[in-house]
Amino acid sequence: MKLFVRRTGGRIGLWGGLLAAALAAFAAGWLVPVRAPVGCRLNELTAAPDFSPFSPAAPVVAASDAGTPAAPSLPEKWVCLTFDDGPSKTTPAVLAALDAAGVHGSFFVVATGYNEKYLPLLTQAAAAGHQIALHSASHEYSDIYRSSAAYWKDIALLKERITPYVDAENIRYLRFPGGSTNTVSRRYGGKGLMQQLKTEVEQRGWQWVDWNVCAEDAVGGHPSADTIYRNVVRETGEQTHCVVLMHDSATTRTTAEALPNIIRWYTDNGYTFLTVAEALPLG
Repeated sequence: MKLFVRRTGGRIGLWGGLLAAALAAFAAGWLVPVRAPVGCRLNELTAAPDFSPFSPAAPVVAASDAGTPAAPSLPEKWVCLTFDDGPSKTTPAVLAALDAAGVHGSFFVVATGYNEKYLPLLTQAAAAGHQIALHSASHEYSDIYRSSAAYWKDIALLKERITPYVDAENIRYLRFPGGSTNTVSRRYGGKGLMQQLKTEVEQRGWQWVDWNVCAEDAVGGHPSADTIYRNVVRETGEQTHCVVLMHDSATTRTTAEALPNIIRWYTDNGYTFLTVAEALPLG
């Protein structure tokens, strides 16, 4: 299913002399880190998907003469606020900003040793109406992208770790670390791995989710709340259906500070806030 086409373009911010040199070496293939930095502007990670940010696992069915129920109609302009790599110490501030505005977000969660003590926040988020979705147990590209079996083992471990806090068994939305068009996976699992994983997700009747607006809140340099806000406005442009990538990881504290202005801008411009599940419900 094609909901809209992602516009292309973007830039890699200047992170300082040493880091810029390291990035250039990484792009040239001279450096092979165990785990690439989190973000959406690095080579080998999904920067600008050229298709709908949703997988085609659950196509919308229009009403037919035979009486097939029509799919719920969506607003003309809508936005999904999505958050990766939490929960963490910054998650309460993100939840507070969303709750203060009466807006629901979608959280693509991890369950590493670093955030284990914050997993109870998932219960709070789900109770408040926010969507909990799957991201990764480890977020280690070299581990999860070795093979299809390795990827699904990681997802099974993630579900096991979050089961005490949410109904993990019935979660059917996920976001691939690095996005669905990342090429970093080729280093470890080969050129065809990502397409294989997408096919397997769809065969399960699940939904993978990319983005078409990147807040650039986790690309380094600890951007200010105002910079994050400007990034979102710029990336949104004339798009009327938006999936915004943000983070509630431990290092992205300014994301919560930017949220009130981001929410106000979308509201003032006529957007309806949806969770990912509301934007594309599964049957």
